[in-house]
Amino acid sequence: MGRYRPPQPAASKYITPEGHQHLQGELDFLWKKRRPEVTRALSAAAAEGDRSENAEYIYRKKELREIDARVRHLRKRLDGMKVVDRIPDDQDRIFFGAWVRLVDESDTESIYRIVGPDEFDPKLGYISMDSPMGKMLLGKALDDEFRIRLPEGEAFYTIIDVSYSVIEP
Repeated sequence: MGRYRPPQPAASKYITPEGHQHLQGELDFLWKKRRPEVTRALSAAAAEGDRSENAEYIYRKKELREIDARVRHLRKRLDGMKVVDRIPDDQDRIFFGAWVRLVDESDTESIYRIVGPDEFDPKLGYISMDSPMGKMLLGKALDDEFRIRLPEGEAFYTIIDVSYSVIEP
């Protein structure tokens, strides 16, 4: 018997223009370029005869299913997505799309950008607005201090810079 998992709350439907362009580009690539290539390879593999022992045929069918699943996901996510392309009037507060510089108790600085759940990337410092840190930052202002529980334990941060253009390290 499987382990019950309650349904997850729906992810936010906000996205930056760059994130929207990236997801749309991925969808276009998969649908217009990759899927036709895989379909041609699948047809060629199917023409070779016995499909039950044809590794190429089995692999291409699996690849086609994965592409179709990703295309369905992207279309569903992009439908109704709200592209946030304007800067808020109050630029001293943290809203969607803001770059934020934080300093912790040991004077270590971190730079994050608040983005939608479809575009978070820890390597770039992009954190989801739905993440605990993202939720904590939204609405805060310059010089605000806050405490947050992280997997490593509790941490204390101070906001030292808020910008709606890239903050350089």
